[in-house]
Amino acid sequence: MSDSSPLPPVRLHSEAELARDALATPLLSRAVRLARWAGPDTRVGAGGELVEEQLAAAAAELALDGEDAAAYASEAWRVAVDTGLVAVVDEEEGTVAAGAELTLVLSGAPQDVLGLWLGALDTVLADASVPDLDDLVEAMDEGGEIDFSALDWDPEAEAEFLDGVLGNLYLLTASEDGPGDGPVPLPALAASMIVPDDMGEPTNDVLEQVSDAMMRLDDQFRVLEPVGLVDFQPVDEALMAEVGDEPAPVDASATAVDDTDVSRYGMVRLTPLGVYGIRARLLEAGFAAPAVGDLADKGADVLLDSTSAFPPMAAQAETEQWLARREPLAAARELLAAARGADAGAPLRRLRCQQALSLVGTQAAPALHEVLDDGELGGLARVWLAERGVADVPAPSEEMVFWLTVDTIAAQLAAEGNSEELQALVEGLAAQHGSFFAAAWRVEHPATPDVLEAMGRLHPDKKVAKEARKAAFKARSQQGQ
Repeated sequence: MSDSSPLPPVRLHSEAELARDALATPLLSRAVRLARWAGPDTRVGAGGELVEEQLAAAAAELALDGEDAAAYASEAWRVAVDTGLVAVVDEEEGTVAAGAELTLVLSGAPQDVLGLWLGALDTVLADASVPDLDDLVEAMDEGGEIDFSALDWDPEAEAEFLDGVLGNLYLLTASEDGPGDGPVPLPALAASMIVPDDMGEPTNDVLEQVSDAMMRLDDQFRVLEPVGLVDFQPVDEALMAEVGDEPAPVDASATAVDDTDVSRYGMVRLTPLGVYGIRARLLEAGFAAPAVGDLADKGADVLLDSTSAFPPMAAQAETEQWLARREPLAAARELLAAARGADAGAPLRRLRCQQALSLVGTQAAPALHEVLDDGELGGLARVWLAERGVADVPAPSEEMVFWLTVDTIAAQLAAEGNSEELQALVEGLAAQHGSFFAAAWRVEHPATPDVLEAMGRLHPDKKVAKEARKAAFKARSQQGQ
């Protein structure tokens, strides 16, 4: 992902809902319980960790049992210290007290609670990039020290890999053609990091790398689930038993969520809290990561410019929130004023304006009547009024019809590129108006040459395509380009 290219906007739950979700996560709720449990007799080591003889009591406080109880208690305590729920009072004595942040759990605003959760997330993400305990034990030398060179572990690379995976998961969640709230197969997510975009059939070596990455992610998502970042269905342990220590290679392009075999290789999705958390990290890293509703208090010029880069459903959702804060007639006037212009982005602004006005009722009609004689807005105003059955709408001149046609195609080119829908529109225009190109090259619109060139590219009939290219040449000559 490039930090200069905006990501698709995401829909966020309200901060109040997210804060409730954060407090209900297993890890943060355990950290809060331990912060309240800690007292004058609680002792910690040099790094703020609970001394070993108190881990059993901490685990009991959390009603944890089993062989992992002490590890879970230790993790919750570390989060409590890292987030300020617990404060180390005396490092030499190893004494602790309730931290200043503990009061936020009951009396803080939702934003304060989410700040605590983001702190817990930072701790867990750091843990997720560390080799598992078995690997650490194997790397110990005779003196009990860990030989990090034997681990083949690059902390920075591991953190980068996990950030990339979570970024791709976020992108899949936000994209309108992605799974949305649905789960993503682990093989597909691993492949998104390993398989080059221009690779046809992955090689055996690449598939092996995907399988290795999958198993790393299986370990990491198990660590990340208790903090509420993801809902995770781990790799089926029966697969391990069938094929040994690692699962058999899986097709790196596998994405079908209803495929039982693929689901056995693990499925993951970001929770609503996870979407919030990854977006916060992306913003902190300098990415443009919009959320639906960000533009509700902005002017119409910002709305039209920004939503020009949004997918259709997200643009409509953003526009609906913008309109909900405004009186229809005033909103229509503001939108129409912002849609004017002869710059390269103007046609797409006018298309977004037209789409926004389609959501406004007939209370906005006076604003459309006011621009009937406007060279840039008169055409779309007539369309809007006619669609609502308004009487006595003057017929457009031929010049206005051609200008609106060029403007519409320019907008669709900017929004969709050479799409099938645009090709169908081009074919229809050429078929309905035999002399279209003879007249279109004279249209005084900045995009006329580009539109005619595109029509020449898109039309399947070589004769018609040639006419379009000739018309584009004439248009460029007329504009002195």
